[in-house]
Amino acid sequence: MINIYYRNIKEKALHKLDEFRAGSWIYVEKPTQEEIDQLTKDFGLDEGLLRDATDLFEVPRLEVEDDIVYIYTRFPFSENEQILTSPVLIAAGGNFVLTISDRPLPGLERFLEHKIDFYTTQKVKFLLILFSHINSYYNSFLHSTRRKIRSMIVQLEKINNRDIIQFVSFESLLHDFLSALVPTNSILNNLLSGKHFKLYEEDKDLIEDLLLSNTQLIELSQNNLRTIVNIREGYSTIMTNNLNRIIKLFTSLTVILTIPTMIASIYGMNINLPLANNPLAFIIIMTSIIIISIILLIIFIKNDWL
Repeated sequence: MINIYYRNIKEKALHKLDEFRAGSWIYVEKPTQEEIDQLTKDFGLDEGLLRDATDLFEVPRLEVEDDIVYIYTRFPFSENEQILTSPVLIAAGGNFVLTISDRPLPGLERFLEHKIDFYTTQKVKFLLILFSHINSYYNSFLHSTRRKIRSMIVQLEKINNRDIIQFVSFESLLHDFLSALVPTNSILNNLLSGKHFKLYEEDKDLIEDLLLSNTQLIELSQNNLRTIVNIREGYSTIMTNNLNRIIKLFTSLTVILTIPTMIASIYGMNINLPLANNPLAFIIIMTSIIIISIILLIIFIKNDWL
């Protein structure tokens, strides 16, 4: 699907065009091979680089080909209660900005419904607004993940296997975010150098704000990862300690019950034994067993073995 949008500083609304006009935003979603061929022919774009935008495993990077700047990044989205990332290509030529992705850009309706103030004719500023918009979604998902992680800290001793699986899912998500955010910093630094676009002071300020925002997102991702590791290590320590206590309890009980068991076993033999003819034999033996057990119990408690 190819849509063309246009808005300059004199117009209040974003217009959808039937034909390309200089200064337009070319929005491409889930392109067919015919559409890629059309874009390659009409705008002099590299076919291979366009196809890379639909590769689910594409990593953020910056390429320059025939004076056209190709910027690959990834944006987060939620699907079936899962948070994933998908690649998007932002290509900036002499008189257009093109975005191409395999799925809808997050919050696309905000652009189309004029909830975000932008002009397609201001190429660099529009490109930076797209980056900023993507960062806002990273920020939202990261804070949502942080809240879920913190809610699990409160019930650390009640964590079950389902929670452990959830932690693994969070770790995978955060690593996915970092693999997108860290290279994006390099891209923004590259743009800030001014080698690829003529930058005005306002553009430089926007890039610096984006760098700061991106760095904060990286730190937030790393903090969330450290929190998960700490929770997992804490949970492991608690489980190990509980296991040790259980083993110590059963070992102590085994030792305490061993001597009474031996006495009972001896007096269960069909041979002449002390007290065999004594009418108080049972009471004497049971009293001895109870006294020995109590003495052992006191010794174990006093030495913190039980």
